[in-house]
Amino acid sequence: MLNQARLNKLSLAISLSLLANSLNLSAAQSEQSEIEEVVAVGTRLQGSAAAVVEERKNQAFVADILGAEQLARTGDSDAASALRRVTGLTLVDGKFIYVRGLGERYSSARLNGAYIPSPDLTRNVVPLDIFPASIIQSMAVQKAYSPDMPAAFGGGNIDIRTKSIPAEFTAGFAVGLSKDTSASSGFTYKGNDGDIPQILNNAIVQYKGNFDVGNIIAKDNLVDNSEASRSDQAIAINNQLLKSLPRNFALKDESLDPNWDIKGHLGNSFDESFLGGTFGFLFSGEYDKSWDSAKRRTAVIAQDIGDDCATTLNSAQDVSTSCFNTVKDSVTTTENERYNATLNLGYRLNTHSISFMSLYLRDNEDETEVATSQSPAGSSVFTIVNDNRANRTHEFNLEQRTLTVNQLLGQHTFLDYWGIGADWQYTRSKASTDIPTNVEFKFRDNYDNSGNYSNSQITGDDNRALFSYINMQDRVNSYGGNLTLPLSFNAVEVELKTGFDIADRARIYNTSSFAVNNGTGLALTVADNPLDAGNYLTDEFIDGERILLDFNEPSAPDADDYIAGQKISAAYGSFDVIYDDLLRLSGGVRYEEFKQTSIGTSSLIFTADDLNIYYSPEKIAAGSINEDDFFSALSLTYLGGENYQVRLGYGETVVRPDLREVVPVSYFDPLTDIRTFGRVGLQSSPIKNYDLRYEYYGNTGDSFSVAAFYKDIDKPIETVLRIGDEDYSASFVNGKTAQVYGIETEWLKDLTYLTEGLFTSGNITLSDSEADIDPALASNLTNPTKRMTGHSKYVVNLQLNYDSVDGQHSSSLVYNVFGERILAAGIAGRDDAYEQPFHSLDLIYTWYPDFNSNVKFKVTNLLDEEQQVTQSDIVVRSKEVGMTFDVSYSYTF
Repeated sequence: MLNQARLNKLSLAISLSLLANSLNLSAAQSEQSEIEEVVAVGTRLQGSAAAVVEERKNQAFVADILGAEQLARTGDSDAASALRRVTGLTLVDGKFIYVRGLGERYSSARLNGAYIPSPDLTRNVVPLDIFPASIIQSMAVQKAYSPDMPAAFGGGNIDIRTKSIPAEFTAGFAVGLSKDTSASSGFTYKGNDGDIPQILNNAIVQYKGNFDVGNIIAKDNLVDNSEASRSDQAIAINNQLLKSLPRNFALKDESLDPNWDIKGHLGNSFDESFLGGTFGFLFSGEYDKSWDSAKRRTAVIAQDIGDDCATTLNSAQDVSTSCFNTVKDSVTTTENERYNATLNLGYRLNTHSISFMSLYLRDNEDETEVATSQSPAGSSVFTIVNDNRANRTHEFNLEQRTLTVNQLLGQHTFLDYWGIGADWQYTRSKASTDIPTNVEFKFRDNYDNSGNYSNSQITGDDNRALFSYINMQDRVNSYGGNLTLPLSFNAVEVELKTGFDIADRARIYNTSSFAVNNGTGLALTVADNPLDAGNYLTDEFIDGERILLDFNEPSAPDADDYIAGQKISAAYGSFDVIYDDLLRLSGGVRYEEFKQTSIGTSSLIFTADDLNIYYSPEKIAAGSINEDDFFSALSLTYLGGENYQVRLGYGETVVRPDLREVVPVSYFDPLTDIRTFGRVGLQSSPIKNYDLRYEYYGNTGDSFSVAAFYKDIDKPIETVLRIGDEDYSASFVNGKTAQVYGIETEWLKDLTYLTEGLFTSGNITLSDSEADIDPALASNLTNPTKRMTGHSKYVVNLQLNYDSVDGQHSSSLVYNVFGERILAAGIAGRDDAYEQPFHSLDLIYTWYPDFNSNVKFKVTNLLDEEQQVTQSDIVVRSKEVGMTFDVSYSYTF
């Protein structure tokens, strides 16, 4: 029945697309008298796709190019969502790209050829959703390694190329409005974006991180007096610390505003007479505000389950035969605010040019989660049906991500010196993430015998509320240059190239957490309305009960902060030889030195002994990677005239652990929502890459390619689950070996024989992988030999496109799906956790009323799919996605 429902949705979506195309045809037929004067732009989008294919054809190594017009056709708003249209690429969590079925650690991203930092708290990899499509000129995805690429190259390298100085005056603006069907209403609150109160910072130093009543008495030399005992005085001091925290987290269930965005740009170029060069500038900016609300379920599967175990908790029978230890049902509401500004300045004189780009990106995400948890078979058993109670949590998280980039670029051709070409870049960039609100309230909800809510209580123990302040700063200085010498010998064309690439990186991560404890030892009723439960910490409540604050920092040698540094120094030499326009041989060698140190640290360092615990030579050595090596690449291309070519490539690369993965510090992974622990001693993974690709280019702009690839990975880094009674955790291990192999095909095909202006494009990747993990390194791993974490057996991207012959209408039906992939490896007899395929179907229609403006209408997720994760074919995680309706208008002067 589920497949039938999806088929019906697919049929409906295709019918809508065909209807849009038929309307376009009718419009075209009614305006045939105008066809002759506008026919030049009738296939502009199809032509732009063919132009990008031509650029890919001329690459020495296998690469895919995505141009600005292709981004506009699919209506994708950022780099991440656009890249999932590229052959073999899938999108995870709306942020990270998996290339050829390999996880995000196997891809890297650069901005105009420069290393950039990541505002993601948990990864070196840059979350690509932070780059808006409006600033992108094109994106190159190189899948075969070349020596001018970073050696940390697994599935591929993505180079985001920003828009450059215009040749003439340009200006324009665009406005958009959208609504998500799952976001009609949600839970909102009055947020806080302040730092840690100064009184708390002072108290951490004064009391050495220990807010216990006895320690306050000792540190402040308190004595009994006529007004209060020393214990009461210490409690009052502690209460003042608690009162300094923001405490009003009452929720409102209200309708959510529609999403909207506005953007604009202004640029021009003009000649100067002093030197005879040309100045130019381009300024652009964008603001985007959106709301989302989604229902989620997270469950921990029981170890021994029957074939007919229950996935609901609606009756006593369901509870006794439940598939789960615990089940958490929640509603998350997210407010996302993004804005960016870009300034480009440039000067060109003859064959020399220098440009400067300053980029500012800001992404604020404010999320609330209201969750109810039941435990039919956990360490403590409670359900609404059997016990009239459940646990409730209210979580609030405001995350502010910022990326600033200042980049100086130069390109030079010295015609008087054998045509030597030179290019260089110097980039200073900083990424930061601030989380001024990270609050979790824990309650016990009581119900009557009919299952109706009665009240919420806090139990008589610790950690009834947790307040955390998190800050991360990641800075990168990147600079490099290349020299190119073209040579010609009769039938042989040669290009010699050499260059260097250097990046310095530093990251600081700090978190300070405070716990609210119920010192009465009794359950206290705090609300009879669940939405008011987050507002119980009033002055009167704190003064009337023994409610105390504690600094929630782990004691030595454990850590929850870390600092990290990384330096990459590389130099390379390469060649590109074309013989008689028949054979092309390209290759070279890169030498790269890699140094990285990650050290867990703490706010509780007050003495030399404390310092020696965290910064001992043994800990520094354990968290350090110091390696250098040569990485070679070779590509042989047979040029079969104008119509086809065959490529054969080989490359040696490496994938290294993330900064945080080698530090024994726990964190919640946003991709999995699982508490994850770093592991000291993780090693890098050398890779051998093999590629074979056939490419056909038709005279009418059609193209077709088919490729085979194989990757041999030594010591792959894999994610392994740890399963407790009530929740998951995860860590990392080095496997023994892994292999990835598969085939991929891509096409662009004109369908004018069916109807004028119709064409199709798409790609399909079929692959498999196998990772072999030593069970001794991963406790009782269920499947020591398995597919690699994050790998999908298939990726499918299909597009049916239409451009009306009068140039006034275009539409696309865009489909994307990936095969199930392992989220994490299971242990203790539990199966691996698989993320299930997500069938994405979008419909885009654009009307061009004149040469200066367009109106775009887009429907996203027409099939109304939801995201799911399963274990043993039982859904343990699910998230509602919803359909999104989007309309926008843009005008260019």
